[in-house]
This record gives sequence, structure tokens and C-alpha cells, in this order.
Amino acid sequence: MALIAIFSPKGGVGKTTLAVNLAAASATRSARRTLLWDLDAQGAASFVLAPDAHARDEARAVLARDVPPERLIVPTGVERLDLLPADASLRGLDLLFADLDAKKRLRRIGEALGRRYDRVVVDCPPGLGLTAEQVIRAADLLVLPTPPSLLGLRMADELAAHLRDRGKAGPAILRVFNMVDRRRASHRDALLAAPDQPAIPMASAAERMAEAHAPLAAYSPRSPATAAIADLWVRVERLLAS
Repeated sequence: MALIAIFSPKGGVGKTTLAVNLAAASATRSARRTLLWDLDAQGAASFVLAPDAHARDEARAVLARDVPPERLIVPTGVERLDLLPADASLRGLDLLFADLDAKKRLRRIGEALGRRYDRVVVDCPPGLGLTAEQVIRAADLLVLPTPPSLLGLRMADELAAHLRDRGKAGPAILRVFNMVDRRRASHRDALLAAPDQPAIPMASAAERMAEAHAPLAAYSPRSPATAAIADLWVRVERLLAS
């Protein structure tokens, strides 16, 4: 099993869209038994993939190990893709992890999920607190959605340097330009500055995910963003294999 965390210290960078679509690519393109673990209290990924799953305020209890994750896991409309949904109980996760005083709690739960799944994709909440530390310890790969600008690239460089300088072996890091609009000069400049970095184009079709309750490939297979996601997933698999 490999745990892939879609992580950003800030919101508004398309993190959830990327998490849903990468999880779907894992299940459909690689035929992997895949779990999307929604750790963001907003529950956007949960709403996209399982709108009828009723929030029971038990997502927090999974982390406290009061409730087994299998009790909350639900199937999605995508074959081989399950969801461990979020709910409002996940607010203030940093405080929960401080109270638990268990630095590898997320990692241990992920290892247990590995008995059922080949890939676990985590939609992380934004921030750089204790939850981020749990994610870093648990992940095999951190995917960092990066705003397509030189400032966004600088922020991603600083974050990657921070992760490397923690003094411990950490996960592999993959930065991804997300929501790229090549009509914007700042976006073009960022792409020129990092030509080898994956880039996912802005797609109006992606805004319909919440209405379609499905990943982009399910209803817009010819979208350039769908093709870019497929290419990105190939790169993710290669990184995990190496």
C-alpha cells in the first residue's frame, strides 16, 4: 500500500479537485483498490463522491481509535474506489492530535487500511500544524498543488525545503501547477521557470464535479484537464515504484 497526501498550507489551490481525480485515476487507470480519505472538515471530496452519505460526526472518532474506519467507509460510483468521508467533527484536528500525543497515529491507521487497499489518497486540510506533521510522517508521497505564479513557485520551494530540513527521512514530494490558465502572463512565466513540473489546466468542466458527483474523467473524458490528470497519475505511479 502507498499513501498519497494531497497537501497545501493554504486553501483555494484546487486541492480537493486534484485529490478526487487522482484517486479516480488510481482506481480506473491502474485498477488499484483505492480509498480516498477525506480529512478536510469542509467535506468537499465527500460531497462530490458520496452526497448521500450522512455525516455522523464520527470522522474524528476514527483518529481517536474509538471507531474503526471500516464502519464509516462507503463505496462510490467509481469501481474500486471507496471513501472514508469527512464531517464537521474534524474541525480543530491540531488540538485532537495534541491531546492524543501520538505522533504516528495517522501512519498507524494508514498501515491498517493497507490490508484492504493498494492506494490511499488523503485530501488534507490546509495548514502547517500538528495535522501536517502527522500527514508527513504517514505519507509515501506528498503532492503539492502550487498556484501557477512565480510567487506560488517560491512558496512551494520554501515548503519543500522546510520538509527536507526537518532532519528526518520524509516522503517524496511532487509539486504540481494547478488550475493553469496559459492566457495569463504570470502563469506562462511560472511554467517557463519550472518546465518539468506537471501542470493541470484550468477547466470549466471541473467546476461541475459537485453537480455530477463524479470525477472529471467520468463526464468529460476529452477535457485537456482529464488528459493532464492521467499523465500526472502515470508520474505518481513511477515515483512510488522508484
